[in-house]
Amino acid sequence: MSEINKSRVALVALAVVALAAAAVFYVIRPGEINASEALDKAKSSQKLQSLAELDGKAPSRRTLDVQTWNTAEGAKVLFVAAPELPMFDLRLIFAAGSSQDGNTPGLAMLTNAMLNEGVAGQDVSQIAQGFEGLGADFGNGAYKDMAIASLRSLSAVDKREPALKLFAEVVGKPTFPADSLARIKNQMLAGFEYQKQNSAKVASLELMRRLYGQHPYAHASDGNALSIPDITQAQLKAFHAKAYAAGNVVIALVGDLSRSEAEAIAAQVSAALPKGPALAKIPQPEEPKPGISRVEFPAKQTNLMLAQLGIDRDDPDYAAVSMGNQILGGGGFGTRLMSEVREKRGLTYGVYSGFSPMQARGPFMINLQTRAEMSEGTLKLVQDVMADYLKTGPTQKELDDAKRELAGSFPLSTASNADIVGQLGAMGFYNLPLSYLEDFMQQSQNLTVEQVTTAMNKHLSMDKMVIVTVGPTVPQKPLPAPTDKPSEQPLGVPEH
Repeated sequence: MSEINKSRVALVALAVVALAAAAVFYVIRPGEINASEALDKAKSSQKLQSLAELDGKAPSRRTLDVQTWNTAEGAKVLFVAAPELPMFDLRLIFAAGSSQDGNTPGLAMLTNAMLNEGVAGQDVSQIAQGFEGLGADFGNGAYKDMAIASLRSLSAVDKREPALKLFAEVVGKPTFPADSLARIKNQMLAGFEYQKQNSAKVASLELMRRLYGQHPYAHASDGNALSIPDITQAQLKAFHAKAYAAGNVVIALVGDLSRSEAEAIAAQVSAALPKGPALAKIPQPEEPKPGISRVEFPAKQTNLMLAQLGIDRDDPDYAAVSMGNQILGGGGFGTRLMSEVREKRGLTYGVYSGFSPMQARGPFMINLQTRAEMSEGTLKLVQDVMADYLKTGPTQKELDDAKRELAGSFPLSTASNADIVGQLGAMGFYNLPLSYLEDFMQQSQNLTVEQVTTAMNKHLSMDKMVIVTVGPTVPQKPLPAPTDKPSEQPLGVPEH
């Protein structure tokens, strides 16, 4: 599973790295009259910030009082009290992503997918009915660096306690039943067959292999058709005992809870997990050999992907390169790449760039899909746009516009409890300071053109590009000249 995203705002991308797991939403179910009334009452007491009140100002945002401590078993906890709604969000972030697969690609994802398939005395249907009957939602997911399990529940004691008891069993003592394992394996194998027909997926897999070589980030998080069939229950149990240990988790908690209640919840969940220390961090990747790989694929369009090693999550230049990328190709319409490739020439439906910082150096990537007969010219155009951007940097207007957009969207990073718990999880997982959100915003707003240009050139170079093209070999046509009204309009929907 790729961790490349196309977020409009670099700040929100932090939550997506942690939140990519699966945001869970509260749904009022039939028969839950008391819960519904409590929610309606709480919501009615909260005043919306009207457009008239804003009067051109950026909307206000929530100031977070982040509290942190460690459980007796070594789990790191981050908590924010949010009494506005009678509910809470709990997220566990384990250093148990596919980078910990070792020689068994797909082991981490399969382990995570099996968590809620069975516990002692309950099968997958009974577990689902248990959460549903309490008005609670369970979520899970596995990625390159991390695996996640989450719970959203009402905070009333009669709902909270049974939901937490079931959640602790699911995460701490899964049974990995054989029938569920066979079913999920078959689903994954069917997915691998579909991927062969998806040119974007073919390109992504080839790019990560080229970019990371023998590094743990090289293989897909969901493994492959050769690795998945041989994974056993014993391997799942061993991986769970090691990677889902209390010393290897960050507990993020937001909601209608007191400090003592939050401490009790964290202690209960931590005690239910296997005992053990944090896993060792993965090593940094080696620089790949630059160059281009062409993969023949029957289609009318060609996928183009350009990448190189970017930064890790601890890099002090994160704010500067995030802002620089926002202007280059991370912000949708109005970016350098979108303007030159789509708006002026109609060569693509969309072109995006992005850094994906992780525990080790994540990729910087540019990706797009274009007409096969113009793929070579489009590739050169993209390279020229990026080379010029690295040489000249952003204009002052581009930087001012990007700062204004970030300031306007910043409140979204803490707009809901789900957003906040995602932020807390990422902050804890990557060992960021509790003041990270404010620090990031201040750093971004203080950036100069020179600082952005310097940072982008420090971490990116046209000489280090790894390029993958996936499409048919066809005679090439020259690109149209740039114009405000291109005669060649982009195709309506990208091929999949």
